[in-house]
Amino acid sequence: MAATFELQGNRTSTRRRPSFLALTTLRRTRRVTSLAVCVALWQLAVHFQLSTGFITFANVPAPSDALPALWSLLHSPKLPMHLAASIWRVLAGFCAAAVVGVGLGLAIGRYRAVEDTALPALEMLRPIPAVAWIPLAILMFPSSELSMMFITFIGALFPILLNTVHGVEAVDPRLVATARSLGTKSLALYKEVVLPGAAPAIFTGLAIGMGTAWFCLVTAEMIAGQYGIGYFTWESYTLQNYPDIVVGMALIGALGMGSSALVKRLGFALTPWYRLQEKQR
Repeated sequence: MAATFELQGNRTSTRRRPSFLALTTLRRTRRVTSLAVCVALWQLAVHFQLSTGFITFANVPAPSDALPALWSLLHSPKLPMHLAASIWRVLAGFCAAAVVGVGLGLAIGRYRAVEDTALPALEMLRPIPAVAWIPLAILMFPSSELSMMFITFIGALFPILLNTVHGVEAVDPRLVATARSLGTKSLALYKEVVLPGAAPAIFTGLAIGMGTAWFCLVTAEMIAGQYGIGYFTWESYTLQNYPDIVVGMALIGALGMGSSALVKRLGFALTPWYRLQEKQR
């Protein structure tokens, strides 16, 4: 009798569990609502000219001011050129940072000699902000385009590198020892054990690196150029066209969020073993 009640209770609890679609819809609703609330609070702060003594919204453009500017930009013939220039610079810097960061991270995470040789210099370079690299980038590269790509490369490199190192160091040593006892060579060890074990952390670093590459875009496009979303944002500031500044910032944020989400989706699709572990927890 008790077993019957327990079985019925389990069936009832199973029925009451919300479906995956319902949970997904709920999460998306929460996210959209949070964005809408932030925009509404921003509009109210500008409307009432909120001032707290150390921050004031008296001169800040409101979302209602940015909408006409966005509409104007969407109908501008320069928008495709701005987007193409920025996307190309970010992708070039990000791809170079992915190759260098993952390659160095795999080596530093596995070999103490490489860590002692390469990591100290990299740790000294890591705190330097992207804007401080502008003079050196201009001196190092013969073209402004390469200089801008270098700035985005620097922004994306260190999150990718450090997450890769962390992922490699977090691989269970027992898996490595077992693979070696079975006669696995160094290259196969990387391919079959180290890389799959570190893959979730690597893709986390790639997603963060993509975001920081877009973060450094305005800094990169301050160097030179006639096109780019970062250049458009900086030019709007120099021309005191403040609503366009908000539009440029919003475009960079949307592009950065979207590209980071794509990297996360790719990592989710390429690491099915990690998804299985998460389900079993």
